[in-house]
Amino acid sequence: MKHLNKIILVALAATTFSCNDDFEHPIEDIQISAGEADFTKYIALGNSLTSGYRDNALYSSGQENSYPNILAGLMKAAGGGEFKTPLMPNNTGGFTNLPGFPGKLELQIVNGALSPVPTTAAAALDNVAAGGPYQNMGVPGAKSYHLVVDGYGNPAGLATATANPYFYRFATNGATSVVKDAVAQSPTFFSLWIGNNDVLGYATSGGVGVDHNETGNVAAATYASGDISNVAVVKGSIDGILTAMTANGAKGVIANIPSVTAIPYFTTVPSLPITGLTAEQVAALSSAQAYGAYNAGLGQARAANLITAEEYQARLIKFTAGNVANGAVIQDKDLTNLSALGLPSYRQTTSKDLIVLTAASLLRQGFGTQTALADQYVLTEKETAKAEAAVTKFNTAISELATKHNLAFVDAYSEMKKLSSVSGIKYYGQTYTTTFVSGGAFSLDGVHLTGSGYAIVANMFADAINRKYKSTLRHVYPGNYPGIAIP
Repeated sequence: MKHLNKIILVALAATTFSCNDDFEHPIEDIQISAGEADFTKYIALGNSLTSGYRDNALYSSGQENSYPNILAGLMKAAGGGEFKTPLMPNNTGGFTNLPGFPGKLELQIVNGALSPVPTTAAAALDNVAAGGPYQNMGVPGAKSYHLVVDGYGNPAGLATATANPYFYRFATNGATSVVKDAVAQSPTFFSLWIGNNDVLGYATSGGVGVDHNETGNVAAATYASGDISNVAVVKGSIDGILTAMTANGAKGVIANIPSVTAIPYFTTVPSLPITGLTAEQVAALSSAQAYGAYNAGLGQARAANLITAEEYQARLIKFTAGNVANGAVIQDKDLTNLSALGLPSYRQTTSKDLIVLTAASLLRQGFGTQTALADQYVLTEKETAKAEAAVTKFNTAISELATKHNLAFVDAYSEMKKLSSVSGIKYYGQTYTTTFVSGGAFSLDGVHLTGSGYAIVANMFADAINRKYKSTLRHVYPGNYPGIAIP
């Protein structure tokens, strides 16, 4: 955040404001009403963005400041009922007995600079189903089709990754699905924000997965975590969710998904990150012992017509000394395979490549110069195009389903684009952007939001609900919600 204060947990009954961002009208002038909606039993379905996940972990204060928790607080003033969240047992997150689930990221001073550092997981995986049912049913890691899969919370499937530990924590039994548990609560109103993970894993893994819109594969059970889901699978899954949730007359709101490449995870590290090289360093990098031999080999491949003139130029490794921005040397699987000549698939990044946030520490260690960055650390122009094309397909499907099921619709894609603009989104004189740390909206993982960011999303949902159902839910002031803790 701009003010960068320490994290302060704010009660859900935080001060609220009128729906006008400039707050021109006194809040006493607004009569809060549910309109045509009934908020008595509100259920929130989705993935990590619904659960309150932030700083690369799910932890209690993040959950307390999730967008559904904030939205439920607004609904309470319009007749809303109890809204329970399956809180983690601590404010650190992670699971000590499961690999790959560390605690949250925290800003720490490393070598004189502030850097996000993972903390140690604080507790073993627990089960809190007895305290349910829970109304925040956001499941970190869930793709669209996971919400309708029976056994997604079965403990027997945790070792094989066919089940999700976060759903296991609050699933009513090992054979149920997220949607079945939601329908069993007889919701009167619901929100659904899903589909982001159907493409996000591909992007964050540097495009190492498969785009099933190209393969035509609709067998979701065969998808890997880094694959892009086929749009038919996404649309069919969401249609099934909405059919089940509205079967007994419940109203609801659905959001489309943001651009997956306009977030700090992809925009923080410059595409041309190598600067300030000395003449001696450039000479060393150009020597036969470094990239000189590689460049010579490319010349031979070009002479033999194994690569085009364009690819030859794109693959040449060239550094310039001084205050010049150079591309980082990367591995690119889409280049012509010249391994028969002993040549790796190297090139330097261009302004159209996206280097992921986690590559920042590697660049400081000499990767991108002496050592090439692995393919997983760069989303190339071609891979970015695939990810964004999938987002467009998914959002078209979500819009059609919102109309089919007569639901309120949140254009999260357009709203989040505002955050990535220079002007950002302004509330009461406070500007929020996607700038890493100082922008205020995104947490330390560069993908998930801060409490302030989730408050902005809650306002988006409130606006959509008000438009559709003639309700008068208020806005919250994002500045009242926690940002990033500065040591």
